[in-house]
Parts: sequence; structure tokens; C-alpha cells
Amino acid sequence: MNWLLVGASNVAHEWIVSAIRNVGDEVTTIVSGNLERAKDFANQHGISNFTTDLKQALQNEEIDAVYISSANSLHFEQAIAALKAKKHVMCEKPMALNISDAKAMISQAEINGVVLGINYHLRNSALIKKMRELIAAGSIGDVLTIRFCHAVSLPEKLQGWRINTPSEGGVVLDITVHDIDTLRFLLDDEPVSVNAMAQTGLISHNNVSETVMGTIEFAKGTLVSFFDSFTAKHFQTSIDVIGTKGTLLAQNTLTQQPVGTLQLNNIDGSQSINIEHENLYITSFEKFKNAVENHGQPAATGYDGLRSLEVSLAVQQAIANKTNVLTVAGE
Repeated sequence: MNWLLVGASNVAHEWIVSAIRNVGDEVTTIVSGNLERAKDFANQHGISNFTTDLKQALQNEEIDAVYISSANSLHFEQAIAALKAKKHVMCEKPMALNISDAKAMISQAEINGVVLGINYHLRNSALIKKMRELIAAGSIGDVLTIRFCHAVSLPEKLQGWRINTPSEGGVVLDITVHDIDTLRFLLDDEPVSVNAMAQTGLISHNNVSETVMGTIEFAKGTLVSFFDSFTAKHFQTSIDVIGTKGTLLAQNTLTQQPVGTLQLNNIDGSQSINIEHENLYITSFEKFKNAVENHGQPAATGYDGLRSLEVSLAVQQAIANKTNVLTVAGE
């Protein structure tokens, strides 16, 4: 497939171009709101075409698929344009900023018979897939509680709108969305209510949330505490899963890198689980390519994107209203 990239972003630079090429596809065009940035990106990665005109780029019949990693506020309008042009779309999270736009994206993909995937890379982690497998196999019994720590120190080069723009920025739409998707994947279950509180003002402005702590209740009864932050220096991410028959302890796994350790504790003792780590983004684009070729679905579908958005918006509502918020599964 020939890919068009929308957004000369850090993730596209560090991970996506190489992942697309690794699965045998090619990047032929880069679109950015800044022509010089698009030109520099194209030169750095050996991409033939660069432009600021997405509409014109989408008219190229040789383009098969579009990857979108622009600012959050642009995802919907760019994705819907690509879907209407009958291009397959892989969109970064959040897929949109409201539920109606997210549903419109799903509907447009179905109407035009193209694939819509959301790039929730963590469900492609070999470690997280092993956790899901062990949970499903009953290795720790029924899951009672989970402690989910996804706190990082946001690099200055990535701050910008993430810490300044209330409508699209903040830790909830940047990190908590990943938590929700990963938890749904791990548990094969749906959130039913959330509660949360937030901190602002250390590096953020305009009351943009930079740290959030909260709880999520899942339909089968699992209770989750989560801690997400842009301001946690020298901190290691983790997932602790407590079941009726044991625990799973994952360290340093909530990252773009194929790393992390996993320990299983149950009646058989304590053991370190061997993980054959693999590039999360290559796995993501392999699954997307297979979906285009009618072999299954992308790793995270439009519906997965919708659900993580619904719950994340409920978290934002809980923060704003200081109340417990019910979250209903999308249609």
C-alpha cells in the first residue's frame, strides 16, 4: 500500500515511517500545516511528495491509506476527508473530541467499505498481550482490582497544545485514553462508572489537567485505580493486577518501547514470565494491512476508539463536576 502521512509529528518521525516500510508498504506523501516542516520531514525520510494541501493530496488515486498524527482538534476533519475519499485510515488517539464525530467516522468507513483503525499501540505490546492471556486462562483467578500507573515526564518538545489548550490538551485525552483502551483489552470488559480528580498549573496553563487520579468500575466488578501524569520525573510505569488466586505485576511496560518485565505470583510460587518483545508499531501496521486485505480487524477498531473516548470524556466530566459519572457502552 501507498501511505499518506498527515502531521510531521514526533511519533511519525520516530516510529511510523519505519513501521510502514517494515511491513512492505511505502510512504509517498507527507502533509503538514507548515510547508517547511513538511519539506524537512520528507527530506529526512526520503519521501517523494510534501504539501500543505490535504484535499489535493487525497485526490491522488495511488494513495491507498492515510495515517493521521496531527493535533487532536484536527483528527476528525482530516479523517473524515480521507474516509470520504475512500482511503483506509489509521488515526492517532483520540479519534475525535466528541462522540458524534467519532460515530460519524465509523459510519463513513462502513459506507465506503474502508478500514478505520485507531493507533492504540499498547494493546500490541507482547507483555500486555501475555497479561491478557494469563488473565483469560485464570492464572490469577477472577480479577478483583488493578492499580494502573501511567505517569511520565512530558518532554518540552511535546508540550505545546498538550498543556495549553483546554479543548484538546490535557493528560486525559493524551494518556488516560490509552489506559481505558488497555484495560478494556486486558479484561475483555467494559467500564460502567468513573470518578477522578486532577492537578493543574505546574507546567500547564488555562486549567489544563496535567495529573489525574481516579477510579473505574467495570461491568464484571473489577475496580481500577489509575494515576496519569505529565509531571512525574524519574518514575516507572506499572500495572498491578490482583485476582482471587494471585497477582500479575508489570513494570516499565506503558511505553512506546518494546520493553518491560512481568511477574506472576500464585499458589505455584513466584515466577518471572519470559516475554518475546516486539515492535508495537510494526505489529499495529501488520494487523492494519491484514485488515485491508480482508484478514480480520485492525488491532484497535473505530469502536475501540469510540469507547475509550466515551470513558475519557466521562473522566473529564467527573473532574469538572467532582462527581461519580456513569459511562454507558456505545452502540
